[in-house]
Amino acid sequence: MQVSESKITVRYAETDQMGVVYHANYLVWMEVGRTKLVEDLGFKYADMEKDGIISPVIDIQISYKKPARYGETATVKTWIEEYDGLRVSYGYEIYTESGELAVTAVSRHVCVRKDTFRPISIRRQYPDWHEAYEKAKKQR
Repeated sequence: MQVSESKITVRYAETDQMGVVYHANYLVWMEVGRTKLVEDLGFKYADMEKDGIISPVIDIQISYKKPARYGETATVKTWIEEYDGLRVSYGYEIYTESGELAVTAVSRHVCVRKDTFRPISIRRQYPDWHEAYEKAKKQR
């Protein structure tokens, strides 16, 4: 299983009145992690989008454990949790600067044509991505 790491410096604008990261900002950080994982595998989402293919989130599960705070550096770990050639689930763990687990999450995606939102087969349309995802996914 391949795990990518992204470092995020917590900005003041990402915190709430309590001085902790506002819950929705973790979703943005997950996107940073997902993009980094795809790049670590040798690809770019932008190239897929040039082909008229997008990858919307179809489900998300997130559990908040500890707060990250302004000025800290958070670490986002991202991996492929499940992949079947059509759908992909990414797993995430986000850690505080002190190494405490702040968030666990899974996001599920499907690739679709941007103009029709009809699903495509990654296996057929992007065989290189398919092979890389098969090699990188979490082994059960």
